[in-house]
Amino acid sequence: MNKEERYDFVIVGGGPNGTALAAYLAKSGQSVCVLEERPESGGGCENTEPIPGVRIDPHTTYMYAGAAPGFDQLELWKHGFRMDWRPGMAGTAIEERMRLGVLTTEGAVPLVDKDILGWAKICGFIGDPPFARELLRAIYWCPPHPPEVEITPENIPYMQVYKQYAPDIWTEELLDMTMWELMDEYMETEANKVQMAMIAWYSGASPEWEGVAVPSLGGALLLQYAQTTPPRGGMHGYFHSIIRCAMAHGAVIRTICPVDEIIIREGRAVGVRLRDTAAWGEKTIWANKAVVSAVDVQQTFLDLIGQQHIDVGLMQQIKDISLKGSSIYVSHFLFREPPRYRSKFKGREEMVADGLVYPCDSRELYYEHIMDINARKGSPSLPPEKVIWISCGSKRNIPDACRVPDRTLVSPFYVIVPPPEYHVGGPDALNKEKDKWDAYMLKAYSQVVENAEPPNLVAQWSNTPWESEHRNVGLIGGGWYSTRHCNDQWWTNRPLPEYSRYRSPIDGLYFCHQSSGHPGGLALMAIPYNLMHILIEDGLVEPGDWWYPSPWYIPEQGKISAVPRK
Repeated sequence: MNKEERYDFVIVGGGPNGTALAAYLAKSGQSVCVLEERPESGGGCENTEPIPGVRIDPHTTYMYAGAAPGFDQLELWKHGFRMDWRPGMAGTAIEERMRLGVLTTEGAVPLVDKDILGWAKICGFIGDPPFARELLRAIYWCPPHPPEVEITPENIPYMQVYKQYAPDIWTEELLDMTMWELMDEYMETEANKVQMAMIAWYSGASPEWEGVAVPSLGGALLLQYAQTTPPRGGMHGYFHSIIRCAMAHGAVIRTICPVDEIIIREGRAVGVRLRDTAAWGEKTIWANKAVVSAVDVQQTFLDLIGQQHIDVGLMQQIKDISLKGSSIYVSHFLFREPPRYRSKFKGREEMVADGLVYPCDSRELYYEHIMDINARKGSPSLPPEKVIWISCGSKRNIPDACRVPDRTLVSPFYVIVPPPEYHVGGPDALNKEKDKWDAYMLKAYSQVVENAEPPNLVAQWSNTPWESEHRNVGLIGGGWYSTRHCNDQWWTNRPLPEYSRYRSPIDGLYFCHQSSGHPGGLALMAIPYNLMHILIEDGLVEPGDWWYPSPWYIPEQGKISAVPRK
């Protein structure tokens, strides 16, 4: 029988958020235990081999965390992180992109100077100095302001960045705009606007939502900041560096340890109780300082805490949190010969390894596509010749992805569909006709690639949002953001205004999941970094000299400032 266990912090959930927080806490000298339900930690940062020698990413595939303070704060290079850093939109990248243009059903549409330079300007790729990293950190890597602080155009972090680095962009109207309106002001070619809108939609806040123009822009910028370069070993390779860091500093990581209950005593979270099926003998683990829930907000309250500890009104608010964002049907194609572009796309042959958005004909086509998700809430109604998709390209430049001789892997290939919970045909609607939708996805890809069909196609794998959600319970609604990223689910409003700073209504219980904290899923290390400010304020953690807070952070009155004392 194991002895009774006590740690300073017990973290429920061993995905990228919970494990990154464990690394921060352990490096701060805290004792930490992370409890993961699945046989392997990593959450959405997983790889799998459907056949020997072929490694695919069912969920995350690109490094959206390029601007994260955690790379230097946690010194991830010491723990195996390796990546070919290529800052986006620099030097010849601008000329190359102008030459290639954007793909539509009529062929490639060349871009003009206003497209490239306008996008580079609002993203901070150009300027004196360039400020893309500062803009991303202001959007994502900064905790919400305290409740007593009135939010104004003068103190919103990304507004401060524009005022400092590009005052000609700064205007209070930014806070009411959609991303479409922002692009209309600074860019010219419609096809290019559609392309950027699609990247933003797949990455976070939808470009047609009012009031989140810059956060929507940030979703596309996250992807471009590292020039779509995956880390070596893929996103699971990135996670390996995080878990190695946590363990090197003394954190305990336990898998096959599902939590059955967060223990509440006299209104305070004091530990957890494991399920009887857990692979660890001692079923009660105590937290001296705090329990951190890195599982979704609804499961935290409805399953792990129970209604006896929660006000009825709050419980109803939790139940009412909407999952009406979007989800992704993920496909992977294995070919005998490399994909060949059709004749109308000549000039892009050498770019087959790069990502691709198609078809970028018009925003009307975009809106028709989005109607399926937000209005009709059904399977794609557009014919495969018209549906807009994103391909992450061939993995020929990532040797570990495909070690089968004379084979080319194109992976992942994305089409947005409704969250399973809101699909009019039921949560398993796509699964019931999976063969049909697999054929649909291949037909869509064939609009650009002339040799995508058999016999060149060796194998095709896919996961619907419902399968993604069952495979990885952290992907609520089948997506990595879990909830909508509109204005009422952003920054000080996420998940509810009174709990937006990662504190729960229960003393000693904190949030660290993409559904329950700003900013959401793809900006890795953002929620743990932001939460560290709050744990410092509450006197639970005192990091060393390696720690630095967000420059836009405002301490809460009566709390300990997360700004290090001189």
